[in-house]
Amino acid sequence: MPVPRSAHVFVTLGFLVMIGSAGLVQTAAELGGGERPQALEVFDQPPSARNLHEFEHNLDESSLVMAYLRPMMQEARFRLLADAGERALVGRDGWLFYRPSVRYATERPDVAPVAGAGRNADPLPAIRSFHDQLAERGIELLVVPVPDKESIDPEMLSGRAVRGSVVVCRSTRALLDRLQAAGIAFVDLFEAFRQAKVAQSPSDLKPFYLAHDSHWTPAGIRVAVQAVARRIRERGWIEVGAVDYGVRPIEVERVGDLIEMLRVPRLERTIAPERLHCVQVIRRDTGRPYRDQPDARILILGDSFLRIYEQDEPRAAGFIAHLARELKQPLTSIVNDGGASTMVRQDLNRRPRLLANKRLVIWEFVERDIRDGVEGWQVIRLPGADSNRR
Repeated sequence: MPVPRSAHVFVTLGFLVMIGSAGLVQTAAELGGGERPQALEVFDQPPSARNLHEFEHNLDESSLVMAYLRPMMQEARFRLLADAGERALVGRDGWLFYRPSVRYATERPDVAPVAGAGRNADPLPAIRSFHDQLAERGIELLVVPVPDKESIDPEMLSGRAVRGSVVVCRSTRALLDRLQAAGIAFVDLFEAFRQAKVAQSPSDLKPFYLAHDSHWTPAGIRVAVQAVARRIRERGWIEVGAVDYGVRPIEVERVGDLIEMLRVPRLERTIAPERLHCVQVIRRDTGRPYRDQPDARILILGDSFLRIYEQDEPRAAGFIAHLARELKQPLTSIVNDGGASTMVRQDLNRRPRLLANKRLVIWEFVERDIRDGVEGWQVIRLPGADSNRR
């Protein structure tokens, strides 16, 4: 829906008032408090680009007008112009999307990765090295790229997307094809979600991703867990265990991470949290919620898609706990928000004992990390096999 011209005029005038009054109000407040005006600090340093940039940053951080008006202008920009700032995009029906993941999905594959990736921007050498090192220890590797939200719900980002469709961008498809050619096992969650969307009844549509968050819903977790468990059983890597896990329903309210990224407290207070019907996994013999076991046969590495509902409220209701229930055995896990491309393997390098007794490693990472993984995709050498027993 087009934004009215009056909304643009209102926001523009508000912005002009804010920047025009900031210096006068700040100087008056400082003089009234017996302080030297901060604006005079520009004369205390040589006029280099670095000093001027630091001066501008300090003015912005300490500005009384900015501190008071910025949240109101950000709220006005969101409500009147549907502009969520640098971190998020406003979709349809109030849905929000993580802007960096939308850029990954829509930009050409040859766009430069985020700063820090450098020569480690290609995921395949790191994945192949990790696969081969595990194979030397008799451990299998299963790679699980998790789709970004806009890949599974493109119709909530743009009305031009086909309702019920799933989109796999070229960079993601290229990696899946290269994994296939390299003989490295992976789970195609894009296809799993496509089938799940097709199977849904029009009268009982359950979203697989959260409206105001970048992560999946409990329903999305069920789709992913079933696909991963099915792949493990097909390969015959792990026998089904003997632990009897039960479940209990539990409701939680969650303020989406995309709402929090806006950093507008007034907005957070007025947008209702999403009420979620979760399923907590418990041991039937003790009645206690699921817990990892360090000497389990399966190690899972991943990011915040493993953390949500598992380490967050209600706990023991996320991907890890539900996969353990499907396989009837506990897992060992290493979870690092945003660090699945390299940091989780660095952590494993420091704790090689977690590989003891392992027969399978599951490596989960969000789709956008294929290009924009934190610290890129470094080849990490694991300690010798003997260190696993320490």
